[in-house]
Amino acid sequence: MVKPVEKISKSEAEWMAQLSPEQFKVTRKKGTERAFTGAYHDNKKPGTYQCICCGTELFTSETKYDSGTGWPSFWAPSQEEHIATKADWSLFMKRTEVLCAACDAHLGHVFPDGPAPTGLRYCMNSAALNFIPKED
Repeated sequence: MVKPVEKISKSEAEWMAQLSPEQFKVTRKKGTERAFTGAYHDNKKPGTYQCICCGTELFTSETKYDSGTGWPSFWAPSQEEHIATKADWSLFMKRTEVLCAACDAHLGHVFPDGPAPTGLRYCMNSAALNFIPKED
C-alpha cells in the first residue's frame, strides 16, 4: 500500500519569509518563469529535484529530457504520490496544473506530448525546484 504524503500547511507570511520573491510568485501565486531563464532548464547533471517549498522529492535526472521549451521537462515523476494535478482554465485554455502533493506548491503543467514510455511532458518551473546532485 502506498503511504500518502504528509500535508504541510503554512501561512502566506511564513512562505514569504522562507522563499525568494520569484519562488513565492511561482509556487504560491501560480506564476511562470520566462522560458530559458531558470537554473535547471539545461541541467544535465545526475541527481534529484525536490520541491523548493517542502523538500519532497519530485523528479530525477533519469526522466529529465530536453523538450526544447526552455523549462525543465520530465516524462514521469519519481513517485506518483508526490504529485497532484488539477484542471487549470487560466489563459483561456484548459491545461493540467502540477502541484506538490505535500504542500500544494504550483510546479508547472503536464502535457500529453512527451516521449515514451509515458507520452507525458511535465513542464516545470526551475523556481519551484531544488536540485540535489548525485554523490559520486
